[in-house]
Amino acid sequence: MAIAARRELVVVEDAAQALLSDYHGKRPGAIGHMGCLSFHETKNVISGEGGALLINDRRFIERAEIVREKGTNRSKFFRGEVDKYTWVDIGSSYLPSELVGAFLHAQLEHADEITARRRRLCSLYRDGLSRLAEHGLIELPAPEPAGSAGNGHMFYILLHNATTRAALIRHLNANGIHAVFHYVPLHSSPAGRKFGRAGGSMAVTADISERLLRLPLYFELGEDDLMQIIRAIEVFFGR
Repeated sequence: MAIAARRELVVVEDAAQALLSDYHGKRPGAIGHMGCLSFHETKNVISGEGGALLINDRRFIERAEIVREKGTNRSKFFRGEVDKYTWVDIGSSYLPSELVGAFLHAQLEHADEITARRRRLCSLYRDGLSRLAEHGLIELPAPEPAGSAGNGHMFYILLHNATTRAALIRHLNANGIHAVFHYVPLHSSPAGRKFGRAGGSMAVTADISERLLRLPLYFELGEDDLMQIIRAIEVFFGR
């Protein structure tokens, strides 16, 4: 934000996965001029599809309303600020249905409970897999920096190479455990190669993407089930 202030830039935060995490007393999504949250079915709090745009700078409120309302000033009409509404800018139809809104509202009422549960599961994974990490068989996520708190969105491990990861996935699948990696680095994707640019070899990104494995993590995951996942990983490594 300091760099943005010096350069007169606008910061749009991608906080899609970060709901209720914390950075030195601030919520991701509420730090930049605007913040984007996702309520996709894979997130902590869900509505199936959809998300939220947080406007943290009053300069952008009016245009955000217009873009959301198909490019019209309909919001002003509803507030009685104009006697009719019309098209004044570009826009699209971003309004969720009332059913989606009701589903999301019920989730938000339990957001703290959901976050606490996911944090608990992440802690159990870290404790249960620490012995494998100590023997150098896997790498665990780095501890959260001081002054920060995650929201338990995901838990992953790093294997030595892509071959080991593929073998572990097959082993877990054979035991009824669904573990995925599914992220392809943006710079190597077809769209990334066509529209983007990289400032270097991206060697670290390529390396991590080939070794990262996400473990099952969801609100209803039982602690006994989690321990079975840990045990399956230990068996894979002969421990």
